[in-house]
Amino acid sequence: MPLAFQSLSHGTVAFGFFNIESDMLLLENYFFFADEFCRNISELASQGGKAFSGQCKAYFIKDPSMVGHLMGAIHGIRFTGFIGSLYRRFPFPDLPEAFKQKATGSSTRPVVKEIISGYATELSMPFSVNETGDQASLGPYRFSRFPFHDLIRYVWRGGYPRWEEEVRPRYLIDMKEEVEKNSPGILSKISFEGT
Repeated sequence: MPLAFQSLSHGTVAFGFFNIESDMLLLENYFFFADEFCRNISELASQGGKAFSGQCKAYFIKDPSMVGHLMGAIHGIRFTGFIGSLYRRFPFPDLPEAFKQKATGSSTRPVVKEIISGYATELSMPFSVNETGDQASLGPYRFSRFPFHDLIRYVWRGGYPRWEEEVRPRYLIDMKEEVEKNSPGILSKISFEGT
């Protein structure tokens, strides 16, 4: 479930997982896979946490109405746009206790890519950190240090409702290890404890 996060550039923005069967994340109307996000965080950590410039393979849905209605899709009453099409294929679980983010989400990637290709333009989304290491940008969205940490910790937790049985994908564990080994610049003082 995406949550609200505070950006410097656009105020409150939605970020997060939106279907437990997929490891795709959304940031407003940009969509990208969690391993792309984590790969950039790992590279950022290994390069010193400042003056970083990377790219994240992403999908952009220009028309907000084509994103879809998440709550309507979850409740099985409104299957519009990309999110609606995804929920037709991977519906919300019947049992509340089954609502957990799956570490095997990358296995559905071919289907997710096929669905989103009907709604979005594929692009390279810039992923950068400024020279002083106090602001990070994902596409047009800028975040200060601690809200940026919140994005990283959200992915580490498996968002809301968390990872199923607390099992995380390998790319996430690799990212955490890289960040804990090298956490200067914008990554300084990040903590994964209690998340």
